Amino acid sequence: QVQLVESGGGLVQPGGSLRLSCAASGSIFSFNAMMWYRQTPGKQRELVATITSGGSTNYADSVKGRFTIARDNAKNTVYLQMTSLKPEDTAVYYCKAMDTLISYWGQGTQVTVSS
Repeated sequence: QVQLVESGGGLVQPGGSLRLSCAASGSIFSFNAMMWYRQTPGKQRELVATITSGGSTNYADSVKGRFTIARDNAKNTVYLQMTSLKPEDTAVYYCKAMDTLISYWGQGTQVTVSS
């Protein structure tokens, strides 16, 4: 059993930056992929960014060029660096660890982009 704890959310003005962290209670080295999702009320959870065990990354079109996902296996932590934030980036952001047979989710962290 792995627990994921997100942090780093908050209120930021449009154009600002935030860095989210996802700390795992165990090793993330063996997971096939680590992901960041986001969700707003009444909408489905949206995949934002993925990083594989090999370090390959992929992003939703809406965040390409603005968000960067990274992993630090030594610290069992995944990061989401968010820049040039827009009001439409407002959401609860969730971390997910995906293995072949099982996935783990964090509890989420709120990001609000507003002036």
